[in-house]
Amino acid sequence: MRGTRTLTTATRTTTTRTTRLAFVRFGVLNKNMNKQPLTVFVSGTYLVLIGLISMTAQIELAELFQAYADCRKDKRNTMNALAFEVDYENNLLKLCAEINNGTYQPGRSVAFIVTKPVTREIFAADFRDRVVHHLVINKLNPLFEREFIYDSYACRLGRGTSFGIKRLDSFIRRCSQNYSQDCYILKLDIAGFFMHIDQDILLAKLTRFMQQKYTAADCGLLLDLCKKIIYNNATKNCVIKSERCAWNNLPTNKSLFYSAYHCGLPIGNLTSQIFANFYMNILDHFVKSDLGVRFYGRYVDDCVLVHQDKKYLKSLAAKIRAFLSLHLKLTLHPRKIYLQHYTKGVKFLGVVLKTGRTYIANRTKGNFYQAIVKQNIIVTQRKPLTAELIAFLCSMNSYLGLMQQCSSYRIRQQIVLQKLATQWWNYVFLSADSAKFIVRNKGSVANIIKG
Repeated sequence: MRGTRTLTTATRTTTTRTTRLAFVRFGVLNKNMNKQPLTVFVSGTYLVLIGLISMTAQIELAELFQAYADCRKDKRNTMNALAFEVDYENNLLKLCAEINNGTYQPGRSVAFIVTKPVTREIFAADFRDRVVHHLVINKLNPLFEREFIYDSYACRLGRGTSFGIKRLDSFIRRCSQNYSQDCYILKLDIAGFFMHIDQDILLAKLTRFMQQKYTAADCGLLLDLCKKIIYNNATKNCVIKSERCAWNNLPTNKSLFYSAYHCGLPIGNLTSQIFANFYMNILDHFVKSDLGVRFYGRYVDDCVLVHQDKKYLKSLAAKIRAFLSLHLKLTLHPRKIYLQHYTKGVKFLGVVLKTGRTYIANRTKGNFYQAIVKQNIIVTQRKPLTAELIAFLCSMNSYLGLMQQCSSYRIRQQIVLQKLATQWWNYVFLSADSAKFIVRNKGSVANIIKG
């Protein structure tokens, strides 16, 4: 947390005329501001500007430092992040100047294909752009949270897949009067969701929202950042990391390279995930308030509704289809409309919910097998690096955490004990409930993982 420590331990001082002129030449100050009172923090021999925003209603450097600290939590070992961190203070000063004088433009993205849990096209933004993404979301997300319904699960603190699974199980129990009455489950999926988000509609909704809800003086500047992020063409001059043939198995409606003009958000950006939630919020309120559905939840583009009347649910599918087309220009996936009695079970967020029990889905189980095989290749060839050990823990514990929500104790033990290479037991051990891998070395590696 070097960046945070710089701010908390720095000494406040006033600037000299030489320092002011340096900031003017650097582009952080303009000539008219050269004689105004200015406060900086001194960290060693390095000056960090703080007092600028109060005079010009622009983005504060302290906010950018916080966004940087948030951004690097999970990305500190990537080459992109390390290159930025070498001179992070200078890089953040430059970035702050570009944002405040309106010259900031998103950089190149790295495009690649992932196959787990499903085949997807990912665009990884440049690290400095991810800092900007965190800055924007840090400012807007508290306002978004007040507007989101309780049962919107994706990318929200205290929500997530485990929460969504428990909520659906609760819906079924309550609607069926603890499995004593009939109830039915309607599950809907949107075709090529991220690639069909209309950028014009998103920006228009976001503009109205910010004009009504965002009261800070930097509203115009923040809205301009949102506009640049939303309209940024991630496919332009991107670096292709995967082999070209990796796109062969990806449908065109799931690729940003084939999206219509002013359509699509790149999967992989924090802003894309949060803006997608904001985009779908109008549907959530339509279903809950206008249609009056009590048992409804959504995770990204997977919607689930529970009701005692099968015909009523069937009629709702048509109304939701019409609403999506009219207001969001989205289409329900015709082959992913599920309507069944609760006793038939329903697959949701990697598990299968049946009467009184939750099972791990076969695809999730298969992905866990393959993840172990991938990790075994590393440890059988050589001693794993610290970054590889951390990656092992993140991968394995994410599967175990999901499986812990199910009736899967015996399956977890069987998969791990039979499939995991014996060499891994030199570095990790399994918790007593078989729910988590723990590193054996309680030193630096454990501290890195804990941080």
